[in-house]
Amino acid sequence: MRRPDRHGRGLRGPLAAPNPLTGAPMRVPRRPRGAELFAELLRDAVQRAERQCPRAFVGVDIGFEEVPSNLVGWWSSQVPLAIATAAGPGRPAAVVLFRRPLEHRATSTSELRRLVHRALLEQLSALTGIPLDELDPTGETSEDE
Repeated sequence: MRRPDRHGRGLRGPLAAPNPLTGAPMRVPRRPRGAELFAELLRDAVQRAERQCPRAFVGVDIGFEEVPSNLVGWWSSQVPLAIATAAGPGRPAAVVLFRRPLEHRATSTSELRRLVHRALLEQLSALTGIPLDELDPTGETSEDE
């Protein structure tokens, strides 16, 4: 139920009334944002890449972090967007994308989607030695988009 706007202070109450059939409050669908959106974009990028070249993902963990945890040795203008680490004793190979640096470079959600996909493919290529054109034969991540 909506209450009137008093003294120009905005709405004073819930925008959706309880559902009369279930008694549960109605929920307004919301778009994912922040880390939730990034996780969704990364999941989509992994699924797209797995369809093109499933062998690139064998024994490789994929994940993301907010920011690089250790910037020792990096210049301030060279913050990494992602990192690939080879398998070691007791740990699998991994590709980690850094959410904040990637978001900082994107001007829209569609551009962020493209950057996430491109960063994932570049790191997989560096880690596995599989050429980019084999990982993405459609060329969807080319620079001239």
